[in-house]
Amino acid sequence: MFKIKIILAAAIFMIPFVQYGQHTDQINSNRPGETMSAFAVGKKVIQVETGIYGIKENHRLLNYDANGFGLDLTLRYGFFLEKLELVADLQYQNETFTTPLSSVKKSALKQTVLGAKYLIYDPFKNYEKKVNVYSWKANQAFNWHQLIPAVSVFAGANFTMADNPYYFSPDANISPKIMLITQNHLGDGTWVFVTNIIADYVTTDYPSYGYVLTLTKGFNDKWSGFIENQGFKSDFYSDAIVRGGAAYLLNKDMQIDASISTNFKDTPTVLYGGVGFSWRYDTNYEEVRMDLDKGGNKKSKSVKKAEKKNKKRKDEIENTL
Repeated sequence: MFKIKIILAAAIFMIPFVQYGQHTDQINSNRPGETMSAFAVGKKVIQVETGIYGIKENHRLLNYDANGFGLDLTLRYGFFLEKLELVADLQYQNETFTTPLSSVKKSALKQTVLGAKYLIYDPFKNYEKKVNVYSWKANQAFNWHQLIPAVSVFAGANFTMADNPYYFSPDANISPKIMLITQNHLGDGTWVFVTNIIADYVTTDYPSYGYVLTLTKGFNDKWSGFIENQGFKSDFYSDAIVRGGAAYLLNKDMQIDASISTNFKDTPTVLYGGVGFSWRYDTNYEEVRMDLDKGGNKKSKSVKKAEKKNKKRKDEIENTL
């Protein structure tokens, strides 16, 4: 009897169905790290990710100190397809530069990026983890499938206004930004590793190329933490930064976070610290599923609609008898 129960339980877990929606039960925010995740928020879902941070810089060679604050805002919208997401990424910064002879303030939108992200490969699509009802050891063995990452691409543009003190040119400019994104879910699923490979300002006099690597660990249903390494290089400015922080889930649609960042050099030394908030509006989301018939074939929406109509007609006939 016990053996029959085990086989029955395993059979339930192995019932195949394919979930094409990228919408999750709980909000999946890119904060507080700087990586962009591979998965979209879901069709018709709106997500807001914002925060405030403080910044402190000291340049050993130029002999200046800079202190200030910044605000960042990311808007994400699942548009038209489950795999497609529109992104608006804005950052405002206000600083005071102090030298032995002067004090100068500067403030502006440091970053304005508009673009779209598209998931080109999902390793979980059509994948079904088999359960070995006869071997606990086999079920606990390393799952090599988790090494296959989800892959997305992002394409957008930087919009820089004229006389922006954070830009290398006094002229206004529109320049492309492209990104390759990979994401792995490791171990029991509580570890997530995300990689961004970035080409920025590629048509300008100072193109920038970089990467961001983020490892996140979910400790329980509410708390998660992350460590991150970011590097970028251009003739205008290059740096390597490390970050760490944590996030707390207020409810399934709201998250708060805190993080701290520093770099490896003293031209300048940089120290950031910030807190943030993420919120998701998913009332208009419609779950997207693709059922399988008994032969394992996908049922299209029109087929499922016809089956539903035929079943309703059959029930009406039976009720009149």
